[in-house]
Amino acid sequence: MPLNIKDLAISSPDIHAGERVPDKHAADHGNAEPTLTISGVPEGAVELAVIAHDPDAPLPHGFTHWVLYGLEPTDGTVNGSHRTGPNTIGERAYSGPQPPPGHGVHHYYFWVYALDRPVKGEPTREEFLTEYADSIIEQNRFVATYSS
Repeated sequence: MPLNIKDLAISSPDIHAGERVPDKHAADHGNAEPTLTISGVPEGAVELAVIAHDPDAPLPHGFTHWVLYGLEPTDGTVNGSHRTGPNTIGERAYSGPQPPPGHGVHHYYFWVYALDRPVKGEPTREEFLTEYADSIIEQNRFVATYSS
């Protein structure tokens, strides 16, 4: 299927694209999960996945902060009807921004993927991208920043 990025969207009333992540969502200041809203889900989607990732982290694959699978392919607010996959530290939970002191501004990508088949299990970000790349019918993201 050809990749389409014009309709699917992800946003947050808590974190605004291009702006700094509010402290209450950072690991050292409350670690509150942000609310996410998805719209423009394409026809043919059977499941949505969301991954929050920091490519600026000084690790070979960056740092994955949040992995959600099994989201219903409908427009609306992401709620509790999903599976949480492992983040980089192996927890099945949201882990807010916490860049190393003095490491500068990091970019936090909140990706949404519309898939034409369901995700089995709870793969890591890297496993998901390898195993499900051919099942992504549409994707999009917003980016926010944070520094310590």
